Amino acid sequence: MSRGTDFLNMVTEKLRQRILELGDTIQEVQKDIAGMNEYYWENYTEMDQYGYENYDNQQALLAQVNANQENQKKRHRMKKMLDSPFFGSVDFQYEGEEEAETFYIGIGNFAEERGSVPLIYDWRAPVSSLFYDYDKGPASYVAPAGTMEGEILSKWQYKIRGGRMIYEFESDLKIDDDILKQELGANGDVQLKNIVRTIQKEQNAIIRNTKDKILVIQGAAGSGKTSVALHRIAYLLYHDRKNLNSSNILILSPNSVFSDYISHILPELGEENIQEMSFDLFAYRELQGTVADCEDRWHQIEKMLHGQSIQDQERYQWKQSKEYVRAVEGFLVELEDRLIDFRDVKYKGYEKTAEELLEMFYFKFQNVPLLSRVEALMDYFIDEYETLNQRDLSEEELEVVREQFQKMYVTTDLYEIYNWLLEENGWPLLPDLPRERRILDYEDVYPILYLRYRLCAVTAHKNIRHLVIDEMQDYSYLQYVILERMFACNMTILGDRAQTIGEKMQDVLRFLPKIFGKNICKIEMNKSYRNTIEIAKYAESMNGVSGIEYIKRHGKEVEEMQLSTWEDAVEAVLKRVNVSTGVIGRPEVEPYETAAVLTMTEEEARKIYEYLKKKREDVFYIDRDSSNFRKGITVTTFYMAKGLEFDQVFVAGGTQEHPFFRQFRYICATRALHELYIMDIIEDSYLTGDARIR
Repeated sequence: MSRGTDFLNMVTEKLRQRILELGDTIQEVQKDIAGMNEYYWENYTEMDQYGYENYDNQQALLAQVNANQENQKKRHRMKKMLDSPFFGSVDFQYEGEEEAETFYIGIGNFAEERGSVPLIYDWRAPVSSLFYDYDKGPASYVAPAGTMEGEILSKWQYKIRGGRMIYEFESDLKIDDDILKQELGANGDVQLKNIVRTIQKEQNAIIRNTKDKILVIQGAAGSGKTSVALHRIAYLLYHDRKNLNSSNILILSPNSVFSDYISHILPELGEENIQEMSFDLFAYRELQGTVADCEDRWHQIEKMLHGQSIQDQERYQWKQSKEYVRAVEGFLVELEDRLIDFRDVKYKGYEKTAEELLEMFYFKFQNVPLLSRVEALMDYFIDEYETLNQRDLSEEELEVVREQFQKMYVTTDLYEIYNWLLEENGWPLLPDLPRERRILDYEDVYPILYLRYRLCAVTAHKNIRHLVIDEMQDYSYLQYVILERMFACNMTILGDRAQTIGEKMQDVLRFLPKIFGKNICKIEMNKSYRNTIEIAKYAESMNGVSGIEYIKRHGKEVEEMQLSTWEDAVEAVLKRVNVSTGVIGRPEVEPYETAAVLTMTEEEARKIYEYLKKKREDVFYIDRDSSNFRKGITVTTFYMAKGLEFDQVFVAGGTQEHPFFRQFRYICATRALHELYIMDIIEDSYLTGDARIR
């Protein structure tokens, strides 16, 4: 037997033994909990009058419940480790020592007993950096006791599945290129893969970065930037248990399907899942009291795809720009006089004149936001009255006072105030509608949200201690200004300027330092692991992106077709698609897990889906309301497919004259792992079932 197999057999047996012991412990503690509950209900009426015994019993019960939950988590983690207990090992000889120590590395720590030396080290442990950062020769790692120097005598890589050794080999390099290609070029899973077995040195530096408050990752398509960001979160959680837990982290992701696609990564890495939502959903929740509904970014993209007037484009761009922020600041200076009509306030012999209130408004409370400042005046008035009269006002009395102060506002309606701002800057006004009928166009969502944050006292999201922003290139200047106001926490911001949805690439690194400060750490990830060389070359030809390094994995040539109709395109897909969902594919090719038909617009995607689903059962449609990523054939738009990857990609339609054409083709091409098909449609028509509409 080999060294890896011997160790695997030994550690597997010990894992099974610990799992059995934990099962027994869980059962025993469960009995104790049941007994404590029974004792409590039989005796709580006789417990001491001050409640000390009652409190002690409750605390003891809580401690047992928490202990059992911790044991259940350990057992669950160890059961997962049985499938693949470790994936690497390092023989490291410490400086001054005669013999080397062997460190086995896996998803989590495993020791026979608490406090004993681990048999397997968590991939996030300091010593594990030896595996990721060094080849044979001199090496070091930073431990709690300081920097540990020494020499790596050998490194091994293993693949274990179902508790069985698939392969093991000694490697001079961190990840052998053939193994890397095998791991990253395998058929597309239904979800994003964790990369602990294949983390590269440059990726490891990002994952283990704890010193930079704001880390911005500009990564090429397929560079693993999202995986790296998630592994970084897992690393931070592991190293800062006292101050950081899963509830303190928020991911702003592009859509619910992408959230589902990445949702398993942190649990696989031994952490709980974390909060995820789109920024658009966050904005809608913040504005619910002002409007009935809001469009999201996908509505705006569809408008741009179908063509907007120059005036519409200019208006949208202004509302998302630095110029808009400046316009708001100038508007607020003049708004003070326009918004408030000062009056005397009297209540049961106590009075503040309009002049007194005006002076406090402009001097005492000048740092309070405008729509909260009158409330500050009211609180001051009430405090003085209650202090002088030595009594608290009742709710009914407070309402009488509140009504007098609220009458000073000409309006408190953000929608109306926003219209004043638009009018002042020469832009068309929003329709005059009651709140229950107001639906905001996307171009107005964040401008009104920013106005709200400038006019109202808004509670900072202090519970969020780390924010992850994905697809950074699709956020506007204004959105980043809002994020800076909302979150004062550490951030990981990632994206790819080459995948901007628009006519031009947006490099947010041009303005992020002006918003968040100059101490931003900027990192480029220019090595792509997703596409074959053939697909990568085609993608490069679409938008002229250069400087990207590719894993040398070859595959099928990109197939380009000119087809007469959209119906022909669907038939071409049916002929070439090869996914293993019970439908017979192409017998000469190993079946795939995933395929996608990607279009430019939602209308095109919907009609192709309607046709395809009549031919096959394993066809799924993704739009803004979808929440799951599934095995089979996915039909969606190029902008909904961002962040996802598929074994086969069929790109349908798009005209070269369209301003978005190159971005459309580039984003579609970079979704493909193995096969890419480009289908130009000569006829400008859409499918409706089996009929064509000209």
